[in-house]
Amino acid sequence: MTKQHQYALTIEWTGNTGEGTASYRSYERSHRISVGNKPDIPASSDPAFRGDRTRYNPEELLVAALSSCHMLSYLHMCAVAGIVVVAYEDNATGTMAETPDGSGQFTEVTLNPTVVVTEAWMVDKANALHHQANQVCFIANSCNFPVRHSPTCRVRDKG
Repeated sequence: MTKQHQYALTIEWTGNTGEGTASYRSYERSHRISVGNKPDIPASSDPAFRGDRTRYNPEELLVAALSSCHMLSYLHMCAVAGIVVVAYEDNATGTMAETPDGSGQFTEVTLNPTVVVTEAWMVDKANALHHQANQVCFIANSCNFPVRHSPTCRVRDKG
C-alpha cells in the first residue's frame, strides 16, 4: 500500500484597498500564507504583475521548495553513504516563460549547491549523490520541467 501524506495551509488575501477587485489596479496582490502554529509567510505576486517586492511570490516559493527538497534528500543520501557534509548553500535560479495570452510556465530550475565535506575522498561521491537525490526529491518528481544541478564541492579547511 502506498503511504500518503496530507498538507494543509491557509491563504488569506490581505490586499483589499477598499474597492475589492473593481479594476486591475484597484487591489494589492498581498496575501498571507499560514500553516498551523508556524510563522506566517508574507506573500504577493511578482513585481512584474503589480506585486510587492518585499514579499515572497509564488515563483520564488516554487524555486525555494525545489531547492529545499533537493537539499534534504541530498543530506539524507550523504548520511547513508558516509559522506560528512558540514556546510551546504544553494543559489538556485528558475526561468519562467510568459506567453502572449498572459499564462506561463517554468521552463527550468537550476540548483547551484555548494557543499563542504570533511575529507578529500568524499568529493566525487558527494557530487554524484546530487543525481540520486534528484531522483527521490518529492518536489522535483512533481514538476513538468527540468530541474538541473550544477554542484560545487570542496573540502573543509583544516585550519
